[in-house]
Amino acid sequence: MTDVKLPLRSRVDIRALEDETRTGRRRDVLAAAAAAVLFAVAAVVGTLIQRADHSLYVDWAPLYADWLPHVGPGTPAALAVAAAVVVHGPRLAARLPWRGLLGAVWAAAMAWIWSLALVDGWQRGVAERLTARHEYLRGVDRFHDIGAALRGFTGHILLTQPDHWPAHIAGHPPGAVLTFVGLERLGLGGGGWAGAFCVTVGGSAAAAVLVTLRALGRERAARAAAPFLVLAPGAVWVGASADGYFTAVAAWGLALLALAATRTVRAPGAVAFGAGLLLGLTVYLSYGLALLALPAAVVLLLARTARPLPFALTGVAVVAGAFTLAGFQWWEGYSLLVERYYQGVAADRPYGYWVWANLAVATVAAGPACVAGVRRMLSAVPDAVRRLRPGGPGAPGGVPDGLVVLAFAALLALVVADLSGMSKAETERIWLPFILWLLPTTALLPAVDRRRWLLAQACLALLVNHLLLTGW
Repeated sequence: MTDVKLPLRSRVDIRALEDETRTGRRRDVLAAAAAAVLFAVAAVVGTLIQRADHSLYVDWAPLYADWLPHVGPGTPAALAVAAAVVVHGPRLAARLPWRGLLGAVWAAAMAWIWSLALVDGWQRGVAERLTARHEYLRGVDRFHDIGAALRGFTGHILLTQPDHWPAHIAGHPPGAVLTFVGLERLGLGGGGWAGAFCVTVGGSAAAAVLVTLRALGRERAARAAAPFLVLAPGAVWVGASADGYFTAVAAWGLALLALAATRTVRAPGAVAFGAGLLLGLTVYLSYGLALLALPAAVVLLLARTARPLPFALTGVAVVAGAFTLAGFQWWEGYSLLVERYYQGVAADRPYGYWVWANLAVATVAAGPACVAGVRRMLSAVPDAVRRLRPGGPGAPGGVPDGLVVLAFAALLALVVADLSGMSKAETERIWLPFILWLLPTTALLPAVDRRRWLLAQACLALLVNHLLLTGW
């Protein structure tokens, strides 16, 4: 048998492609290493500041956590889930039928979140998380008369007001605490049920991202990103706070909007209305999630249509109207929140530190694979935007321009939140709704490297959960 000799030009092109691939993989590793250095610097500088004047109000800067190496009942399960997803995840994600994949991703994400939470044990890891003095369940008993509580809600936001709300109730619109009031009315009161609800709903956020990407014509990218959505290090905080629940509500709102915009459902108008209801609820769960208007606008841009907009805005208006008629004024609540924010520790927390340390925290919640994916996304944004313009050149095979632009919109929202000064510390949980949409950038990583990057994601989450005791 004789070797087939390629023309000189073809051999040069192949070598150039191989060099570019090697360079890209090297830059991926450098980006992840740079993120690790950023976090290390934030930890050292934060420790020095905290020892000097205690102005950070976190015990293990820049994370809101305590140093406490430990194992627990969730440890074996967490190791088993991580191993199963790393070994079998990419293959199953590529081969499972679509509906089967959605169910598998939701189930695997819940298993990962539950196992990490139970590393701290049932009481400390789940049942007591939402019953702390600053948490939502501490105010549930004040909602016997929901109408009266809503009408007087803003009167208890400031620390100078009598019977002021606990920090998390005051820091959010009343939709957040009303969720747990509703659970109690259903007979599911207490920290255990509240924690289980947040984990169950929060685990579904990964499936919502897959639905969105497929609706926008990026099923291949969705399948590639699926294992990374399961093993996200941010799962540590989905199981420790209500922000995972907020993340899922927002994610399903964007997913329904994408389905309606691409008309891949039978009743796109009704689905768009449902998207508006969820996105409207999102804004009444957390003030900062109004920034998700940026990814929502990009979904419509990618679908090249504004048809769902009237229906979606009607849904938003229904939610806003219901709260307004019940006596809660969103803008009044937000303005009082800003005042309350600076009545507390935020007045002491230095903006000059947190404006960059927040980003270090975000790299931990996102993980090294996501950092490498974001690097690739940022380098692809200019060409992706040019190709998406009317009359622009078509995308080359395998380039998920929609994913790139959607992730960039989420990153932009995160940056705005950071610069606002209203996110000083605790962003490992607060920014989960934005970080979720950065995770699909892992689909941009070379297929040959994905298992190694998955292993890095899992190891980071396991280290954080076993070395630190996270708050909330």
